[in-house]
Amino acid sequence: MKNEHRSKHWLVLAVVLAAEVMDLLDATVIAIAGPSIRADLGGGTAFLQWLAAGYTLAFAIGLVTGGRLGDIFGRRPMFLAGAAGFTLMSLLCAVAPGPAWLVAFRVLQGLCGAVLIPQGLGLIKAAFPPEKLGAAFGAFGPVMGLSAVGGPILAGVLVDADLFGTGWRAIFLINLPIGLAALAGAAFVLPRNDDRDAGLRLDLPGTALLAGALLLLVYPLVQGRELGWPAWCWAAMAASLPALWLFARYERRRVRAGCTPLVEPSLLAKRRFNAGLVVGLILFAGMMGLSLILSVYLQLGRGYTPVRAGLTQAPWALGTALGAIAAYSLNTRFGGRKVLVGGVAVIAVGVAAFLVTLAATGTSTSPWPLLPALLVLGFGMGASMTPYFDLVLAAVDPHELGSASGTLTAAQQIGGAMGVATLGTAYFSWGSLQRVLWLELALLAAATALCFLLPPRAREDPEPAPEREPAQPVAAR
Repeated sequence: MKNEHRSKHWLVLAVVLAAEVMDLLDATVIAIAGPSIRADLGGGTAFLQWLAAGYTLAFAIGLVTGGRLGDIFGRRPMFLAGAAGFTLMSLLCAVAPGPAWLVAFRVLQGLCGAVLIPQGLGLIKAAFPPEKLGAAFGAFGPVMGLSAVGGPILAGVLVDADLFGTGWRAIFLINLPIGLAALAGAAFVLPRNDDRDAGLRLDLPGTALLAGALLLLVYPLVQGRELGWPAWCWAAMAASLPALWLFARYERRRVRAGCTPLVEPSLLAKRRFNAGLVVGLILFAGMMGLSLILSVYLQLGRGYTPVRAGLTQAPWALGTALGAIAAYSLNTRFGGRKVLVGGVAVIAVGVAAFLVTLAATGTSTSPWPLLPALLVLGFGMGASMTPYFDLVLAAVDPHELGSASGTLTAAQQIGGAMGVATLGTAYFSWGSLQRVLWLELALLAAATALCFLLPPRAREDPEPAPEREPAQPVAAR
């Protein structure tokens, strides 16, 4: 019975990771499949931009609210609803008859993902005992890395293979078996205990304020590079700061009035969580931005086909898995913060090795000299992501889990959008991958400095029980 209970923890993890894979694949496949979709459905460059932007915007804006819905209605029901909606939208994307329909379904898919994904971290923390949480959260590193790198590979293979004449539609159809498996698994293995708070109510005005503030920030980040960074993009991003201030002020007033806030104020008062948000913002900016730039560089700079560009990045995926395995064994011995800092340092070594390789190979089109640097990059990514979630969420109380999961995932999405915008603009403006890699090193240096605001370990080891003094011998009578 004990082994059955223990195995159920890992089944919960498998279901949550299946949902993560669906989301990450959908966020990355469009970059490769976009030209084929446009050739089939028609539409202009704005259509291609909105294929990616529509999903990213809806997902990022809805994440905090999605996490709060898990607190209000329960994480299991919201996970099931989000997974069902995401799978249905994937099917509708696959059969979309025209550009406008596909963009609309992508936006709805992003909203379903915003309901689905924040429940995962809370479900894992509820299902696993504290001593096993490090191993559970450690699985996120390789899965996220493999999905981010594997998405373009999968998209290139599926589009080129044209299975049963489906062409680009296969990139959405692949979600159907994953989504149905996640739904079936969730129905059987997710805990049925009622983790909702019956006293909570959704803060609709706060939801609208936060959505508006995030729209002002994320929309220019997603669209600015393609539009040439007009003045209104900068004005919108500047306006997002007072909008966020208004949201924070409104939330404080709700708390004083005894009403339910959208984001728990106690959560934002925790230094560890706030530091983790900023670290994640920078790390995901570097990870997503560099992934995009490498795909673009290999195709435009070296003339690779989509499949060849994806396969060239396979060592990155392999390194991510190896780094996660190594970090898991090192985490217990050295503590999560040291492993996180070490992983970021290894990423920096991989970036430096890439710079040296580019200088040595010049205009060579052979992929082989790039593979060692990509392997090191992936190793560092897997090692850094393994302790990250455990460190940041260790101090989160149960009633804060929904807000914490949504806020943490939103920070990652915003960081990814910032990375794509910053590194993408730098690459297309400078026309130099080397300069972009130097910018990546600066981001890694900032992340390393902020890592020291995190605690050395996710949780302190229990103090050993005090030794009992030896019993005094009874004096002989």
